[in-house]
Parts: sequence; C-alpha cells; structure tokens
Amino acid sequence: MKPDSNEEPPQTLPDLVRDGLDVLFVGINPSVFSAAQGHYFARKTNRFWPAFSRSVLSQAARKGIGAADLKPEHDRLLLAHGFGFTDAVKRATARASDLPPAEFAAAVTALVEKVARRQPRIACFHGMMAYRQVHRALAGVTSDPILGLQSARIGRSRIFVVPNPSPANAHFTLADQILWYDRLAARLAEADG
Repeated sequence: MKPDSNEEPPQTLPDLVRDGLDVLFVGINPSVFSAAQGHYFARKTNRFWPAFSRSVLSQAARKGIGAADLKPEHDRLLLAHGFGFTDAVKRATARASDLPPAEFAAAVTALVEKVARRQPRIACFHGMMAYRQVHRALAGVTSDPILGLQSARIGRSRIFVVPNPSPANAHFTLADQILWYDRLAARLAEADG
C-alpha cells in the first residue's frame, strides 16, 4: 500500500494484536518507509524477516502459512499463528534516533496497558531502546536491562529482549539474531512443558 504522491505519508502502523498471543513483538517505532508500505519491518535490509524465518520460533507459522521465507506482507497472517506486532512509540520517523527520550517515557503507560490487556505469553522487545523506559518504570531503577528473559512482568506476560534487527545495529549479525529468536522459542517451550 504505497501512498499517492499527493498524499501525506502514514504517521504509523496499526497494531497487529489480539488476546492471548504467544509472542507480541514490540519494536522501537515504525520507520516512515514501513508505515508507507503498511507492513512491519518492511525495509529489505532489516534482519527481522530473514532471522525470524530461519529460527525455530517461526517453524509452525511458516508451515501453516505455506511459506519457507516469511516477508513483511505476512505480518497480518501471523496473528492466526500466535504472533503480533506493536511499537514502544507509535509515531513513524526516518530513524529511531529521531525520537526524544521524553517521547519514550510518555508512551510507557499506553504500552504497558496494551500488553496487560492483551496478555501475550511473552512480550518480545526488539532492542534496549524499545525496552529501557519500560524497564525503568516496572523495576523502578535506572540501571540498564540485559538481553534475554527479564525478571519483571507486565501482568501475566513475561518479557524477553532480543537485539534490534535493524541493520544500524551492527553489533549483532544475522546468525546472532536467529540465535536470540531460537532462545525465545526455548522459553515458550519451557512454559508449555
């Protein structure tokens, strides 16, 4: 869904959520490009879709959808397979660094309420930037969280933090990203056992 040249670009992406998801992916905020495309992680250089597609986490969804490689246009279909999408801040920007810290702090309450109301088994935050303000609000501390399963919860939902899949996050490779989604899959399996 590309806007006509006379139209204003979309300001955000709609939440793709429902009650009782296995995983609610929480991004930093939509990119202007993704908002214009109408899909999460729409830029081809973003590592989310290649990493998610190669991970154990997406195995049942890939089979159910009938796709070996998941792509941005599959984001809505994933709701039926237990995966949803939202953002810490809903305003689209060209770069996440365009968001002032105060905008993250202001968005925490709405995000926490959304997660508590929908009760996914795990809220998976993409990167520290997306989770830091939530961590501080929940834990009441200014220390930085670490990657992986967090001790805090939002309602009954556990919290898991993975590296941000943006190509701007050069500290982590595609293989690293796949490993983190596999670790998330292992946490889901532990809860089932």
